[in-house]
Amino acid sequence: MSTRRAAIFDVDGTLVDTNHLHVVTWWEAFRQGGHHVPMREIHRAVGLGGHDLIEHLLGKDRDPEDDDQFVAAHHALYATYFDRLPALEAAGDLLRALAGRGWTIVLATSASGAELSALRRAIDADDVILGAASADDVADGKPAPDPVRQARKLADVASERAVFVGDTVWDMKAAVRDGVVPVAVLSGGIPRADLETAGAHAVYRDPVDLLGRLDSSVFADRE
Repeated sequence: MSTRRAAIFDVDGTLVDTNHLHVVTWWEAFRQGGHHVPMREIHRAVGLGGHDLIEHLLGKDRDPEDDDQFVAAHHALYATYFDRLPALEAAGDLLRALAGRGWTIVLATSASGAELSALRRAIDADDVILGAASADDVADGKPAPDPVRQARKLADVASERAVFVGDTVWDMKAAVRDGVVPVAVLSGGIPRADLETAGAHAVYRDPVDLLGRLDSSVFADRE
């Protein structure tokens, strides 16, 4: 492993303001399949990979043969937003500021394919993003450590040389399990207490807040 440092970022809810779009489109996908799932429960499950989210919400005793139908319906509904996904304020500026301080920027997300491309267009910081560990690259999604570990491999860093920024309990658990420093933002709508209980080392309001406090953050401690 090299001596470089990696700043690993989740995308949905962390850099792009999409969590509630996922809630609505999953709700509609379930409704079309005859399941009425409360939106508050879907919100807490956002950040899991598609099949894990379905199992979390519908249970292990569901008919798993319907899973692909739900995933396809969600993707089709969510894809209608691809051309206007809203980056959170200062998301790209935050990545560029960290890159300017010598951090290698990598994404770790359950998104893949056209969805990930749309998210990266929204962030508009590909000039400083080394790469992304997507759902296609790992056997198990968050809260398993696989996505974070794959992102570290892309950056060629050991866990003690990496920080992972995310917005969900699943993000924090994945970071803890991989041994990287977990940092949380509140922009995904998950309560601070839940993120701290899941292992968040520090919690910031959003990318703007983190950018403004980099000098007092864990990112200032990894020289």
